[in-house]
Amino acid sequence: MAVESITMPQLGESVTEGTIEKWLVKPGDHVEKYDSLAEVNTDKVTAEVPSSFTGTIKEIIVEEGQTVAVGEIVCKIETEGGGEAEQPAAQPAKEEPANEMPAAGSKKPENPLKKEKGKAAGRYSPAVLRLSQDHDIDLSLVDGSGRDGRITRKDIQAIIDSGEKPQPQAPAQQQPAAQAAAAPTSAPAPAPAPAAPSIPTAAGDIEIPVTGVRRAIANNMLKSVHEAPHAWTMVEVDVTQLVQYRDSLKADFKKKEGFNLTYFAFFVKAVSQALKEFPMMNSMWAGDKIVQKKDINISIAVATEDALYVPVIRQADEKTIKGIGREITELAGKVRSGKLTSAEMQGGTFTVNNTGSFGSVQSMGIINHPQAAILQVESIVKRPVVMDNGMIAVRDMVNLCLSLDHRVLDGLVAGNFLARVKEILESVSPETTSIY
Repeated sequence: MAVESITMPQLGESVTEGTIEKWLVKPGDHVEKYDSLAEVNTDKVTAEVPSSFTGTIKEIIVEEGQTVAVGEIVCKIETEGGGEAEQPAAQPAKEEPANEMPAAGSKKPENPLKKEKGKAAGRYSPAVLRLSQDHDIDLSLVDGSGRDGRITRKDIQAIIDSGEKPQPQAPAQQQPAAQAAAAPTSAPAPAPAPAAPSIPTAAGDIEIPVTGVRRAIANNMLKSVHEAPHAWTMVEVDVTQLVQYRDSLKADFKKKEGFNLTYFAFFVKAVSQALKEFPMMNSMWAGDKIVQKKDINISIAVATEDALYVPVIRQADEKTIKGIGREITELAGKVRSGKLTSAEMQGGTFTVNNTGSFGSVQSMGIINHPQAAILQVESIVKRPVVMDNGMIAVRDMVNLCLSLDHRVLDGLVAGNFLARVKEILESVSPETTSIY
């Protein structure tokens, strides 16, 4: 028999860690290759981890609710084959009790970040170590909320969000007894990780547990707002000709193609065309550099009753309005039927959000991290407009609202990009625009 390891998969280009939400197997269970082993949640997607082997579950390494880095071993499977080939180095670090002391005459190894005071280095996942190191947080002063007092990534993030790092308490023997009784210690006690706010409830109130998907959405939105300095701008567009053109085609199009020709397909096409002309808008912040993406992959937001998904239309600039419309219909259908795959939400470079479908006329979107911008397409409404000849006419108008990461983009390029999108949309007509 041989023992094989299953590791945390990378479920997205920028995904570095995942949380085991639920194990679907237990030690002793027989699994076939490609059987689902666990539900994993990241800041981008909730997906199932498939087995790479046929065999018997030997050991569950990572507990439910624990966050680990991509590539870290989560479980082991015993397969049929030669002798067991595991090396001692492949064994996961054993978790020590928090109060365990080293044997007499031995020296306890130091954590690579700081010297731990009574806590084993093996208690910390790579994600916890990396986050604490980035923010100079002494893990020996942190109270963990995980199983057996384990410190989780959420504990560290809560301290970062509070802005108050735990500080060591001054030893009592440094002061005379009388003075210690009369005066406070020179340093505050360690600040515990902030607990969830206490919300009073009354009869009839409903408490809704936070799902893995909802937690991922919250974490990603918080990360985007904290990391990216958001700027916002808006233009209004006269889409009267677009409305007339689309309305003249929609009945025959639906009969011929089998799906609706929506206004949104025209907007996505216009945005993808403008991105080719202003490639800086199709960029991402990468710390010491800005990555300008070659492919134009448009993320679109699709909501369900309890979550928001962002599937991707790849190479949107190479597709026709009909092709974009078909993908919008198919991706939205997969979201609502629960058939959308993690691969279909990866690789987006710019987001277009159809907020107008809810009747919104103005909004400020939160950028879809790590992209540099998001465009909100608002509701098309009829409004009186003063024309160039001074006459007043009723026109179909829409607001386009752009949120941008000011680390990557400045007002000049964003303004020129929006002006180009406006120009494309206002020039739509049977003579200049083909849907095929």
